[in-house]
Amino acid sequence: MSSEFRKCRLAIKVFLMFESFVTAFIIYFVVIDPIGNAPVFLAVTSHLDQKRKLRVAVEGAAIATAIMLFFALCGAWVLSYLQISEAAFKIAGGIILFLVALDMLAAKRQQRKREESTSDQQLSLEPGNDNPAIYPLAIPLLAGPAAIMSVIVVNASFAGALTSTIIGYASLIAVMVATGLILCMTVIAESWLNERVTMVFSRITAIILAGLSVQYVIDGIQSVGLAP
Repeated sequence: MSSEFRKCRLAIKVFLMFESFVTAFIIYFVVIDPIGNAPVFLAVTSHLDQKRKLRVAVEGAAIATAIMLFFALCGAWVLSYLQISEAAFKIAGGIILFLVALDMLAAKRQQRKREESTSDQQLSLEPGNDNPAIYPLAIPLLAGPAAIMSVIVVNASFAGALTSTIIGYASLIAVMVATGLILCMTVIAESWLNERVTMVFSRITAIILAGLSVQYVIDGIQSVGLAP
């Protein structure tokens, strides 16, 4: 009986770990939005050949990963230093992510990125700016304010247990690997990329992000005892 009980506990623990991983993965994937960023990435790198575009995609994803891992590692320290409670940050982060979801639903975020990419493309053509992997791909398209905010919020909620922290980092790395692969596939499939498909996908993920952001606000309110 004790052996079966231990197996049952282990199965429940593994399931909860997997659930946490999937939740964090969805949040990061929705906020970073690699599919929605694909057309913008192509616009920014339109002056490069295919080999160079593939290199920019890999470099940009790697640089963005390093930036967000930095905030994942230092986010808890920043919160502690500024004496910001986890509940307050969850509520603030949930509100900000909800505003991002509204922008995505109204297609304002995509339009704004396209407008920014026009000027960014001109900058990338200037001497000394021949590597768009850092700017604008890594910053601000992939590791933008919303993505950095989500990293800090998610890792703050995972803080306290080594296993939870590892799950948070693993989900972030998994999303960034997927982002690099999606950008590379975008380069290969550039000739038949359908903008309408990416727009529909972005709006579907925006709905998911809206629900997750509201849940963050609810969790923050519950943690301070203002709601059952």
